[in-house]
Amino acid sequence: MEQRRLKSHSHWYHETQATLASRAEPLVPEAADIEDRFLLGLAALCEGGLRQTLQEAQPALLASRDLYSLLFPSSLTASLTHTLTLYDRLSTALTVAQVTGVQRLCNHYAARLNPLSGPDSSRESNRRLTQITEYARQLAMQPTLIDEAALQRLDEAGLTAPDIITFSQIIGFVCYQARVAAGVHALLALPVRWIPGVTVPPDADECGFTDQHSWQPRLTPVELRYATHSQLEALTFCQPQQALSRSTWLLAHDGDALYGWGQLIKVLEEQTMTPEGQLAAAVAARINGSAACFNRYAPEALRSALKTGVDDAIGSASAVDRAVIQTAAQLTRSPERFSAAHLQPLKEAGFSLQRMMNVIFSTALAGWNNRLMQSLGS
Repeated sequence: MEQRRLKSHSHWYHETQATLASRAEPLVPEAADIEDRFLLGLAALCEGGLRQTLQEAQPALLASRDLYSLLFPSSLTASLTHTLTLYDRLSTALTVAQVTGVQRLCNHYAARLNPLSGPDSSRESNRRLTQITEYARQLAMQPTLIDEAALQRLDEAGLTAPDIITFSQIIGFVCYQARVAAGVHALLALPVRWIPGVTVPPDADECGFTDQHSWQPRLTPVELRYATHSQLEALTFCQPQQALSRSTWLLAHDGDALYGWGQLIKVLEEQTMTPEGQLAAAVAARINGSAACFNRYAPEALRSALKTGVDDAIGSASAVDRAVIQTAAQLTRSPERFSAAHLQPLKEAGFSLQRMMNVIFSTALAGWNNRLMQSLGS
């Protein structure tokens, strides 16, 4: 089949390779200019206790907005070592948004991508964009599909090590953003719109959690003698953090993104280290297939049951743990279907709005970390 490139990116499921004489406007053009580019207007809808809860979460929300601005600036100049263009970044973000099915994100990234010119129509450019799109879709949908061969294909398509790190951070960020947005959407009890007939990928296979060897990067980490000032600054800040201790030198290929990622982890550390936060992170890691993250967060009492399967663990868990597992599993598997009904078990278990928000943030952040660890190492 002949591949095409569309200049318009207004469709929910856009074709990334086509050229047409006419350019259609995005379905929601105003979504490109929304002031809050992380929650995309949801914060303005919050009232009462939920507004207060979001106020208390401002440090995490501000860190998330800073990361958005860093990963998706208004303009960008590519170089020999950093070849990802703004088109590449926003096209990737739209692909990931489509995979998550969260329409608010799809509208925003489609509107931002629409005015940009795509790459030329050469065979090399087509192949590069195809590889980027396919990799982003696979990592966002089912991280266990990513292996060394997938990284090799990115290398063959012309992506450098810094490109691959930035690219992975973008995919992880949009997956995280989608789940936080879906969680706040559910707290607002807004109706859920999702595409019927979409098949949810299966959870990772149990056999991936039997090997206890330490995580090793698949790409060459930054060498100290070649590190730039921004890389050294990020390394100094992030290395003491336990969540980043093994991956810091690899992620330092994009020092600015690493520093912003470290800031977010530090801000959310209190939430993610609570019992419910750790359990939610373990559930996300089990579903996504990240053994390194699972071994760090899984509580001893439920470790064996979770390894067998998330749904199996529900039967042996307490009422509180069962509520956390059910909520984290739904948000990880199907953010587009996550609704107020999925928060009801937490409410019945006596969770406050703040504790529910902690579960949402912990699940979303774990999904980002899972994808970095799963794709960039083994």
